Amino acid sequence: MTAMNPHAQHTSSVDALAPIFKASGDPLRLEILRVLRRDTFGVLELSQLFDMRQSGMSHHLKVMHKAGLLEPQREGNAIFYRRPLHLDSDKLTDLTIRQIFETVDKVALPAHLQEKIEAIRTQRADQSQAFFARHAEQFREQQELIAAFDLYAEPVAELLRKRADRQAWQTSLEIGPGEGAFLPVLSELSEHVVALDNSRDMLAKATRTCIDQRLNNVDLIEGVTDTLLARGDAFDLVVANMVLHHVPSPADIFLDAAALMNNGGCLVISELCSHDQDWAKANCGDLWLGFEPEELTAWAAEAGLIAGEQLFIGLRNGFQVQVREFWKTTVPA
Repeated sequence: MTAMNPHAQHTSSVDALAPIFKASGDPLRLEILRVLRRDTFGVLELSQLFDMRQSGMSHHLKVMHKAGLLEPQREGNAIFYRRPLHLDSDKLTDLTIRQIFETVDKVALPAHLQEKIEAIRTQRADQSQAFFARHAEQFREQQELIAAFDLYAEPVAELLRKRADRQAWQTSLEIGPGEGAFLPVLSELSEHVVALDNSRDMLAKATRTCIDQRLNNVDLIEGVTDTLLARGDAFDLVVANMVLHHVPSPADIFLDAAALMNNGGCLVISELCSHDQDWAKANCGDLWLGFEPEELTAWAAEAGLIAGEQLFIGLRNGFQVQVREFWKTTVPA
């Protein structure tokens, strides 16, 4: 077999890099990459952020996607864009893309752009809250169209009980407790439990669960993670069961959870894997159609958390649930 000419090999590598630098050599495109550091945005949302026509934004996104700087993510009938999940550490083109990301991330977003991002997140949050306000009475029925509570709650409880043999959960937080069905488990494992929800209607249901179950060590708080950060709260354990697909910026949950966790603390998440069943948005109030496991791992890593155990549960209706564990320090044996 004839060896490749070194000059030809060098030229081939340069040719592969050229489209990447060409696609990123534009201030607007660099800003798009900066905006997509943790968030996933649709074409219309990006057009709104940068005050440009959809056709113009679509052109930029097409060029960046072709160069490998972005990848599309279908959410029902809509296309969202994110940074690529899989970048090979040994591949020259992927190393180049990663370096571009690392460089552009050092530049702070302009205040006006950050304000627009917050406005989009608020729109998403309002959409989710409005759904739960309308359907609080049918919450369990709506959720179980996708996954029955016990199918993911039992594996999460089993994981926590296994860890509790060697890990003391003095303080626990559940983000988005819904009707409070998982609070008895946390009440049993922790001395003090906080249940946080931005839906007053759902908190009322969780309060009734605490009364009926006589859970005297649970505090229910209306608000978001910023509410607890402002109070200076800290927890050994944070749990989010089937919550991420309802929140406007799922990646921020990892950042906030890490900030709220004591050193050695654990974040446990049960969540839908990526799927294409768009009816879940209208019928269950979902903002996102699940997530790739690599997305959760990447968000956790950026928040300084280390991935631990993981479990995947296939459901008969075609959905799949992932149960994931993330630690603020090294993973216990």
